Amino acid sequence: MSLISQRVEMARNGSNDKVICRMASGWAVMGDVQFLPGYCLLLPDPVVPSLNDLDAEARAVYLLDMASLGDVVLAVTGALRMNYEILGNSEPELHCHLFPRYATEPDDKRKMPAWFYDWKTAEPYAEEVHGELRMRIAQMLEPLTLALSQR
Repeated sequence: MSLISQRVEMARNGSNDKVICRMASGWAVMGDVQFLPGYCLLLPDPVVPSLNDLDAEARAVYLLDMASLGDVVLAVTGALRMNYEILGNSEPELHCHLFPRYATEPDDKRKMPAWFYDWKTAEPYAEEVHGELRMRIAQMLEPLTLALSQR
């Protein structure tokens, strides 16, 4: 089973400690590393190979969820801007990386893609360190997810 499918399955059964919340299109989760505090992902449920495999309505829902998650992360973190990346080269299933970008980043990194950071030495997600941030994001998303569930 691929990494994205594993993470979605873990979210479904409550064993993914990085889950922020269930959204209309899938799962908002914190990133495995937090070199940029608030780095998170949107994982579709059900899992599909790419954005192109969704019909027009499902695409619209996924992209709206992505932007809404970005709005909340931006507000909670006070970041300068958000970067959104849907790649799928290493993990060939749809998932979007959401990177808050900060004015305080080192000059040699601030204007580069987040992939230029050293992921191997980056601070791993830890509930005792990042759990409060995860919960603040979830709390701000709650009105949106409640409204969607009542449709």
